Amino acid sequence: MSMASTTSTNPLALKDRVAIVTGSSRGIGRVIAIHLAELGAKLVINYTSSSDQADLVATQINSIYPGDGPRAVTVKADVSDPSQVKLLFDSAEQAFGSTIHILVNCAGVLDPKYPKIADTSVEDFDRTFSVNTRGSFLCAKEAANRLKRGGGGRIILMSSSMVVALRPGYGAYAASKAAIEAMVKILAKELKGTGITANCVAPGPIASDMFYTGKSEEMVQKCIDESPHNRLGQCEDVAPVVGFLATDASEWVNGETIRVNSGYV
Repeated sequence: MSMASTTSTNPLALKDRVAIVTGSSRGIGRVIAIHLAELGAKLVINYTSSSDQADLVATQINSIYPGDGPRAVTVKADVSDPSQVKLLFDSAEQAFGSTIHILVNCAGVLDPKYPKIADTSVEDFDRTFSVNTRGSFLCAKEAANRLKRGGGGRIILMSSSMVVALRPGYGAYAASKAAIEAMVKILAKELKGTGITANCVAPGPIASDMFYTGKSEEMVQKCIDESPHNRLGQCEDVAPVVGFLATDASEWVNGETIRVNSGYV
């Protein structure tokens, strides 16, 4: 059996490694955080406004995996603010007394009005790029300077299959995610010699609060009909891919964008 087939389900694959998962109080980020905990990681649950939900995620992880200290802590930080991103990394190091090994950047926004480009306000465009693109840049920049060198360092940024699906109504969103994919390819090359890898995961339609907000039943059904599996993706379809990229088994995967969408595009 190959290393790739065993490591992603090995409860010790990430033992004692510290992982920051931004936007992990709910949705895909929440499920990814729980999955990394299953693999042995210590988690920083990042949130911007949903403190109660973040606390629930940390409590769930700590109750399942009790030990001498907490396996998960919560840290409030806006990923679009460089000082708060620095504080996020500082807090992670202080909480676990360890160098950080893994960054998974899941924080993101989507305009629920799904406007055409001609109808997109400058304010909505700026907000989309502030959180999605600037946030990814700031987190990746901090990680590139602070993750563990010499092996085990992993930068995983969340993109979207909309970058290639290019559906009307997603102009600013798709552009904000396309920038992340370009950035991660360059970052992987710039990290040569550090042992840190940088990759993107790009889900298709996933049954999450962000996906459903602003969509009619007809819009949702259209996404289902476009899937070869005739269903929406679940957060649990994405988390194991991120888990693989976080482990040593993924060392030879670098500068890539992995589309997790059942063949949607």
